[in-house]
Amino acid sequence: MSTKLVVSTSPHVHSEFSTQKIMGMVILSLIPAGIVGVYFLGLRALCVILACVLASVISEWAWQKLNHKKTTISDLSAVVTGLLLAYNLPPTIPIWMAVCGCVFAIIIVKHFYGGIGCNIVNPALAARAMMLISWPTAMTTWTLNGISGPTPLAAMKAGTMGNVSVWNMFIGNMGGCIGETSSVLLILGGLYLIWEEVISWRIPVIYIATTAILASLFKHGGDVLILHEIFTGGLLIGAFFMATDYTTSPMTAKGQCIYAFGCGLITALIRMWGGYPEGVSFSILIMNIAVPLIDRYTEPVVLGAPKSNFFKRMGTK
Repeated sequence: MSTKLVVSTSPHVHSEFSTQKIMGMVILSLIPAGIVGVYFLGLRALCVILACVLASVISEWAWQKLNHKKTTISDLSAVVTGLLLAYNLPPTIPIWMAVCGCVFAIIIVKHFYGGIGCNIVNPALAARAMMLISWPTAMTTWTLNGISGPTPLAAMKAGTMGNVSVWNMFIGNMGGCIGETSSVLLILGGLYLIWEEVISWRIPVIYIATTAILASLFKHGGDVLILHEIFTGGLLIGAFFMATDYTTSPMTAKGQCIYAFGCGLITALIRMWGGYPEGVSFSILIMNIAVPLIDRYTEPVVLGAPKSNFFKRMGTK
């Protein structure tokens, strides 16, 4: 054989893309939204981003060195985790909290389960959920131009949209987490990944559409435009960059559709009736846990094998 077959841990991608190349493309697609976040939210946002990336890389390197394992920081997966966590944090977050979140994401969520390809939930989202529960005040304090105030999503939950226009939400001139404010650049980054076939269109499109339609039917925020549901909060960054994680999303097309609909349904329910104004993180984490079950019941039937019904797959007679 002219080429050798290399068997490694998941994620397995049937293409010439290496893990390093895929992660590099994800980083490239995320950088513009981060630049706009720093522009509107200030240099403090840049400090949080750099701290998260460095803390994630150092945590992975130190853990693997202590356990006498091959270091894998060159695959850039730790950089992506740090970048995504930073993008899900407010610029005012204390640096030590951001570092704690990165250590939790890399060591507890990722490497306790065996490293890349073995984690059962998205590390960045799990860390964000931990931080939101541990430090709720720091995680929900927002500033824009040095002035504290509610995010548009919080205003929607309260029944008022404030003075934030759709245009400002589109370009990113509003309060919120560092990397979630610029809708146009997140969409362009997501479309780039779809164009390069790094991610499938099914999960982001179905997730965003389900959330927007259901939230509109629920009259979330009163009679606001459906664009408000799409452009506010972490819906876009979650749909394009975190729900599509290879390890924690379904393998089949049918499974991806079910998974994306579940994410959208839970997000809409939390936005409308939950204790938090945003539901993206928790919805993706819940559906991450359901992925093995979704994969089991949407696996393709082997050619020539009889189709088994649902109850047989459940193990019942």
